[in-house]
Amino acid sequence: MIVAPKQVFSFYFESVCNYFVICTMATDIPQCSCCTNPVSSPSVYQTLSEMDFERGIWSAAMDGDLERVKSLTQKGTDSNLRDSTGYTALVSSLGICLCAASSVLIHLKLLHNLLCVLSQHYASRSGHHAVCKFLLESGACASPQTPGGATPLHRSAYCGHLDVVRLLLQHRADPMLCDDDGSSPLHKAAERSHEEVCLLLMECCAALCSQANNRLLLPFQLAPQGDLQELLKPPHTLRLQTCRETMT
Repeated sequence: MIVAPKQVFSFYFESVCNYFVICTMATDIPQCSCCTNPVSSPSVYQTLSEMDFERGIWSAAMDGDLERVKSLTQKGTDSNLRDSTGYTALVSSLGICLCAASSVLIHLKLLHNLLCVLSQHYASRSGHHAVCKFLLESGACASPQTPGGATPLHRSAYCGHLDVVRLLLQHRADPMLCDDDGSSPLHKAAERSHEEVCLLLMECCAALCSQANNRLLLPFQLAPQGDLQELLKPPHTLRLQTCRETMT
Protein backbone atom coordinates (compact mmCIF):
# COMPACT_ATOMS: atom_id res chain seq x y z
CA MET A 1 0.00 0.00 0.00
CA ILE A 2 1.32 3.40 -0.99
CA VAL A 3 0.92 6.08 1.67
CA ALA A 4 0.47 9.65 0.49
CA PRO A 5 3.17 12.11 1.58
CA LYS A 6 0.52 14.20 3.35
CA GLN A 7 -0.53 11.19 5.44
CA VAL A 8 3.08 10.41 6.29
CA PHE A 9 3.68 14.01 7.33
CA SER A 10 0.51 14.10 9.46
CA PHE A 11 1.41 10.86 11.22
CA TYR A 12 4.99 12.00 11.78
CA PHE A 13 3.87 15.41 13.05
CA GLU A 14 1.36 13.86 15.49
CA SER A 15 3.93 11.36 16.77
CA VAL A 16 6.59 14.01 17.28
CA CYS A 17 4.09 16.33 18.98
CA ASN A 18 3.12 13.60 21.47
CA TYR A 19 6.77 12.88 22.21
CA PHE A 20 7.55 16.58 22.47
CA VAL A 21 4.75 17.20 24.99
CA ILE A 22 6.04 14.35 27.15
CA CYS A 23 9.58 15.74 27.00
CA THR A 24 8.49 19.26 27.91
CA MET A 25 6.63 17.94 30.94
CA ALA A 26 9.94 16.70 32.37
CA THR A 27 11.56 18.81 35.06
CA ASP A 28 15.08 18.54 33.63
CA ILE A 29 14.77 20.39 30.32
CA PRO A 30 18.09 21.34 28.67
CA GLN A 31 18.67 24.93 27.66
CA CYS A 32 19.83 25.94 24.23
CA SER A 33 23.00 27.97 23.71
CA CYS A 34 21.01 30.97 22.52
CA CYS A 35 19.54 31.97 25.86
CA THR A 36 20.25 31.58 29.57
CA ASN A 37 16.72 32.04 30.88
CA PRO A 38 15.12 29.34 33.04
CA VAL A 39 12.41 27.34 31.32
CA SER A 40 8.83 27.92 32.41
CA SER A 41 6.82 24.93 33.54
CA PRO A 42 4.66 23.98 30.57
CA SER A 43 0.90 23.52 30.85
CA VAL A 44 -1.82 22.07 28.65
CA TYR A 45 -3.95 25.11 29.46
CA GLN A 46 -3.56 28.44 27.69
CA THR A 47 -2.83 31.29 30.09
CA LEU A 48 -3.87 34.91 29.67
CA SER A 49 -0.32 35.85 28.68
CA GLU A 50 -0.33 33.13 26.02
CA MET A 51 -3.65 34.41 24.69
CA ASP A 52 -2.17 37.91 24.54
CA PHE A 53 0.81 36.48 22.66
CA GLU A 54 -1.45 34.74 20.12
CA ARG A 55 -3.48 37.88 19.51
CA GLY A 56 -0.53 40.26 19.59
CA ILE A 57 2.15 41.45 17.24
CA TRP A 58 4.66 38.88 18.51
CA SER A 59 2.77 35.85 17.14
CA ALA A 60 2.27 37.59 13.80
CA ALA A 61 5.97 38.44 13.62
CA MET A 62 7.01 34.89 14.54
CA ASP A 63 4.78 33.53 11.75
CA GLY A 64 6.19 36.01 9.23
CA ASP A 65 2.67 37.40 8.75
CA LEU A 66 3.58 40.80 7.34
CA GLU A 67 0.01 41.92 6.63
CA ARG A 68 -1.08 41.23 10.21
CA VAL A 69 1.99 42.99 11.59
CA LYS A 70 1.18 46.01 9.42
CA SER A 71 -2.45 45.95 10.53
CA LEU A 72 -1.55 45.82 14.22
CA THR A 73 1.01 48.60 13.81
CA GLN A 74 -1.45 50.80 11.95
CA LYS A 75 -3.92 50.29 14.80
CA GLY A 76 -1.39 51.74 17.22
CA THR A 77 0.57 48.73 18.47
CA ASP A 78 4.07 49.80 19.55
CA SER A 79 6.67 47.85 17.54
CA ASN A 80 8.94 47.89 20.62
CA LEU A 81 6.28 46.42 22.93
CA ARG A 82 7.57 43.39 24.86
CA ASP A 83 5.63 40.22 25.59
CA SER A 84 5.42 38.56 29.02
CA THR A 85 8.84 36.92 28.51
CA GLY A 86 10.57 40.17 27.50
CA TYR A 87 10.65 39.64 23.74
CA THR A 88 9.89 42.32 21.16
CA ALA A 89 8.25 41.59 17.80
CA LEU A 90 11.62 41.97 16.07
CA VAL A 91 13.10 39.19 18.21
CA SER A 92 9.99 37.04 17.67
CA SER A 93 10.29 37.46 13.91
CA LEU A 94 13.65 35.69 14.08
CA GLY A 95 12.21 32.69 15.92
CA ILE A 96 11.77 31.78 19.58
CA CYS A 97 14.28 29.38 21.06
CA LEU A 98 12.90 26.41 23.01
CA CYS A 99 14.02 27.68 26.39
CA ALA A 100 12.23 30.99 25.88
CA ALA A 101 8.84 29.46 25.08
CA SER A 102 6.45 29.73 27.98
CA SER A 103 4.05 26.90 27.21
CA VAL A 104 3.36 23.71 25.29
CA LEU A 105 1.25 25.78 22.89
CA ILE A 106 4.19 27.89 21.79
CA HIS A 107 6.47 24.83 21.78
CA LEU A 108 4.15 23.07 19.33
CA LYS A 109 3.80 26.19 17.19
CA LEU A 110 7.57 26.35 16.85
CA LEU A 111 7.80 22.62 16.24
CA HIS A 112 5.30 22.90 13.39
CA ASN A 113 7.40 25.67 11.84
CA LEU A 114 10.53 23.53 12.16
CA LEU A 115 8.86 20.54 10.48
CA CYS A 116 7.74 22.77 7.61
CA VAL A 117 11.34 23.90 7.27
CA LEU A 118 12.37 20.29 6.60
CA SER A 119 10.21 20.16 3.47
CA GLN A 120 10.40 23.77 2.31
CA HIS A 121 13.97 24.78 3.30
CA TYR A 122 13.17 28.02 5.08
CA ALA A 123 10.35 28.95 2.70
CA SER A 124 9.16 31.49 5.27
CA ARG A 125 12.56 33.15 5.51
CA SER A 126 11.71 35.89 3.02
CA GLY A 127 8.53 36.63 4.93
CA HIS A 128 10.46 37.03 8.17
CA HIS A 129 12.94 39.31 6.42
CA ALA A 130 10.03 41.42 5.18
CA VAL A 131 8.62 41.60 8.72
CA CYS A 132 12.02 42.61 10.12
CA LYS A 133 12.36 45.31 7.46
CA PHE A 134 8.90 46.69 8.15
CA LEU A 135 9.41 46.73 11.93
CA LEU A 136 12.77 48.48 11.64
CA GLU A 137 11.40 51.06 9.22
CA SER A 138 8.49 51.60 11.63
CA GLY A 139 10.87 52.58 14.42
CA ALA A 140 11.61 49.27 16.14
CA CYS A 141 14.83 49.22 18.13
CA ALA A 142 17.47 47.25 16.20
CA SER A 143 19.19 45.97 19.34
CA PRO A 144 16.59 45.02 21.95
CA GLN A 145 17.99 42.53 24.45
CA THR A 146 16.04 39.58 25.82
CA PRO A 147 16.20 38.81 29.57
CA GLY A 148 19.15 36.57 28.63
CA GLY A 149 20.93 39.42 26.87
CA ALA A 150 20.49 38.13 23.31
CA THR A 151 19.76 40.60 20.52
CA PRO A 152 18.26 40.08 17.05
CA LEU A 153 21.84 40.03 15.77
CA HIS A 154 22.64 37.10 18.06
CA ARG A 155 19.62 35.18 16.77
CA SER A 156 20.11 35.89 13.08
CA ALA A 157 23.87 35.26 13.28
CA TYR A 158 23.32 31.93 15.07
CA CYS A 159 20.78 30.85 12.44
CA GLY A 160 22.93 32.03 9.54
CA HIS A 161 20.37 34.51 8.21
CA LEU A 162 22.81 36.66 6.25
CA ASP A 163 20.15 38.94 4.76
CA VAL A 164 18.68 39.70 8.20
CA VAL A 165 22.13 40.33 9.71
CA ARG A 166 22.86 42.79 6.91
CA LEU A 167 19.49 44.48 7.41
CA LEU A 168 20.06 44.86 11.16
CA LEU A 169 23.52 46.32 10.67
CA GLN A 170 22.13 48.78 8.13
CA HIS A 171 19.76 49.95 10.84
CA ARG A 172 22.60 50.50 13.31
CA ALA A 173 22.27 47.33 15.37
CA ASP A 174 25.17 47.14 17.85
CA PRO A 175 27.39 44.12 17.02
CA MET A 176 29.39 44.60 20.23
CA LEU A 177 26.49 43.85 22.59
CA CYS A 178 26.98 40.56 24.45
CA ASP A 179 24.51 38.16 25.99
CA ASP A 180 24.66 36.85 29.57
CA ASP A 181 27.38 34.38 28.52
CA GLY A 182 29.50 37.25 27.24
CA SER A 183 29.04 36.03 23.68
CA SER A 184 28.87 38.44 20.77
CA PRO A 185 26.99 37.78 17.52
CA LEU A 186 30.34 36.72 16.05
CA HIS A 187 30.67 34.00 18.70
CA LYS A 188 27.24 32.72 17.66
CA ALA A 189 28.03 32.74 13.95
CA ALA A 190 31.42 31.10 14.53
CA GLU A 191 30.08 28.19 16.58
CA ARG A 192 27.60 27.44 13.80
CA SER A 193 30.22 27.81 11.03
CA HIS A 194 28.38 30.58 9.19
CA GLU A 195 31.32 31.98 7.25
CA GLU A 196 29.46 34.66 5.27
CA VAL A 197 27.85 36.01 8.43
CA CYS A 198 31.25 36.05 10.16
CA LEU A 199 32.78 38.00 7.27
CA LEU A 200 29.98 40.57 7.33
CA LEU A 201 30.26 41.08 11.09
CA MET A 202 34.03 41.43 10.86
CA GLU A 203 33.72 43.98 8.06
CA CYS A 204 31.39 45.99 10.26
CA CYS A 205 33.45 45.66 13.44
CA ALA A 206 36.92 44.11 13.29
CA ALA A 207 37.27 44.35 17.09
CA LEU A 208 34.80 41.47 17.47
CA CYS A 209 37.63 39.02 16.72
CA SER A 210 39.38 40.07 19.93
CA GLN A 211 36.31 40.03 22.16
CA ALA A 212 36.29 37.07 24.57
CA ASN A 213 33.18 35.60 26.20
CA ASN A 214 32.77 34.79 29.90
CA ARG A 215 34.76 31.57 29.40
CA LEU A 216 37.60 33.66 27.96
CA LEU A 217 37.06 32.13 24.53
CA LEU A 218 37.54 34.16 21.37
CA PRO A 219 35.22 33.57 18.38
CA PHE A 220 37.87 31.62 16.44
CA GLN A 221 38.12 29.11 19.29
CA LEU A 222 34.47 28.18 18.79
CA ALA A 223 34.79 27.61 15.05
CA PRO A 224 35.78 24.21 13.64
CA GLN A 225 39.41 23.84 12.58
CA GLY A 226 40.02 25.02 9.07
CA ASP A 227 39.71 28.15 6.96
CA LEU A 228 37.06 29.80 9.11
CA GLN A 229 39.11 29.43 12.26
CA GLU A 230 42.13 31.00 10.56
CA LEU A 231 39.95 33.78 9.21
CA LEU A 232 38.63 34.62 12.69
CA LYS A 233 41.99 34.74 14.45
CA PRO A 234 42.75 38.29 15.68
CA PRO A 235 45.96 39.96 14.36
CA HIS A 236 47.92 39.51 17.60
CA THR A 237 47.15 35.78 17.63
CA LEU A 238 48.37 35.43 14.05
CA ARG A 239 51.58 37.30 14.91
CA LEU A 240 52.26 35.00 17.87
CA GLN A 241 51.60 31.95 15.71
CA THR A 242 54.02 33.26 13.06
CA CYS A 243 56.68 33.87 15.69
CA ARG A 244 56.31 30.33 17.07
CA GLU A 245 56.55 28.85 13.59
CA THR A 246 59.65 30.93 12.91
CA MET A 247 61.32 29.81 16.15
CA THR A 248 60.67 26.14 15.41
